[in-house]
Formats: sequence, C-alpha cells, structure tokens
Amino acid sequence: MSEFCAELIGTMILILLGNGVVANVVLKGTKGNNGGWIVITLGWGLAVFAGVIVAGPYSGAHINPAVTIGLAIAGKFAWPKVGLFILAQMLGAAIGALLVWIFYRHHYNQTQNHGAILATFSTSPAIRKLPNNFFSEMVGTFVLIFVILYIEGASFACNTMPDVKIGLGSVGALPVALLVTAIGLSLGGTTGYAINPARDLSPRMMHAILPIRNKGASDWAYSFIPVSGPITGAAIAATLYLLFL
Repeated sequence: MSEFCAELIGTMILILLGNGVVANVVLKGTKGNNGGWIVITLGWGLAVFAGVIVAGPYSGAHINPAVTIGLAIAGKFAWPKVGLFILAQMLGAAIGALLVWIFYRHHYNQTQNHGAILATFSTSPAIRKLPNNFFSEMVGTFVLIFVILYIEGASFACNTMPDVKIGLGSVGALPVALLVTAIGLSLGGTTGYAINPARDLSPRMMHAILPIRNKGASDWAYSFIPVSGPITGAAIAATLYLLFL
C-alpha cells in the first residue's frame, strides 16, 4: 500500500467509526440513541486505534493534518510530503463521512434536530465564545502532539523501533487510542475536541453537499476554529519539543 492510500484509508476508517458512533448516539431511532458522552469518547478512541492499525505500517498513520505539520516542524517528517499527506487525509475524511450518511440514512431521515445532524459530521461549541473555543482546540491538540512526540522519542531512543515510519503508528495504536480517549474525557466538553482539521473540515463539506433531509446550516462561521486551533497547538507542541530536546 502506498503512503497516500494508507493515509486515505486510515482516515476514512477513523471518520467512519468516529462519526459513526456520534450518529449512533444522537440520531433518532438508533440502538445506541442517548448513549452519552462516554460512548462517544470511547468510540472515537477505538476509531483512532483502528485507523492507526491499518495505516501505521505504510505511512506511519498520521491520519491528521495537525500530526503531519507537527512532525514536520519537529524535523521528523519531510516537508515536501506534507501536502500529499493532507490531501489524502482530507479525501479519506470525506469518504468516511459519506459512508456514515449512507449507513444511517434512514435515521437521518427521521431526525428533526439540525444540531444533532451536524454533530454527526463536524464539531460545534457548547458555549460559543470563539477565543475560548480556539484555545480549547489548541490545548487539546497540543497535548496530543506533545505526548506523541515524547512517546515516539523515547521509543526510538531505546532502539526498540528502528525501522518504523514516523507517525501515530510509531507510538503504537493502543497508547494513541488511550491518549485520544483521555483528551476527549478531560478536554472535549467545550468544543467536541476536533483536534484534527481533516476530521472537521471534510465532513462539514459533505454536510453542505449531501441531500440530507432537515440538515440545516453547516455553520461555516465556526469552521475555522477546528482548523486553526489544532494547527496552532501542533506547532507550539513541536516547537517546545525542539527547545526542550
């Protein structure tokens, strides 16, 4: 599998399972309806686990533009590859969102709540205060990237993984899944913890394009927060990592 295909498929699986658990909890008439925040955070953590398992051996499993940019700033990933990886992640996220809609289409048709429908595609703030929302996304992604860099650095320092491609996969699928679950449980209550520009932007585009009954607006006025916040957090994490190193 090529690196491009690995990132595309890994991100597709991430969004299919991640947005899929949200759909199962919030859409009308599903078996998991009203399952709650614990179900959603656990589902997203396991979605990360699945995506990393698939993409890890071939691309390192970035499956997140913030990870790709953070690794490039930290000198652990080649800048010329950044655009290609992000393109693969954006396409994979779009396909994953499309599959969620097809899978739950009859439940979408029964759901009247515009906000619930949008939540199965993209994030939104619990309290709409854009500076604070930006801070939430920045801090959540900072934790993700900073911890990943240190786990990966410790693993390579011990020469336990000398030939593994750099990315979430070089940390290990289970540690990354637990880290994402911890971020969701502790820091996800303000914005829904996108911590991944592709996870929010591509599905939001699909929400705008797809002929979803009762879907309402795609909230483009908020869409820059789940993109700029994670990228800023990743850049700060990588910069501090280099300074401390």
